[in-house]
Amino acid sequence: MPTSDEMFAVVTEHLGGNHVRIRCEDGETRLGRIPGRMKFRTWINEDDIVLAEPWDWQDEKANIEWRYKGQDADQLRSEGHIDSLTA
Repeated sequence: MPTSDEMFAVVTEHLGGNHVRIRCEDGETRLGRIPGRMKFRTWINEDDIVLAEPWDWQDEKANIEWRYKGQDADQLRSEGHIDSLTA
């Protein structure tokens, strides 16, 4: 579950390298950066639900903190946590 400075987001576009375009639950579209610890271990595709942490100094960018697998994302939807996101 997200902390106070994190939020759910859906990946809308893979931009190559370690960057993705994400739509966050607050309605903003941000440039998401996949950190090195996730880059080769976790594949992030379009329509994946992720946990994003917007940058303090540039609100239009965010770090990807976690990717939810299909079953976990379905459970979040059924519990009503990600109603505003459609994937």
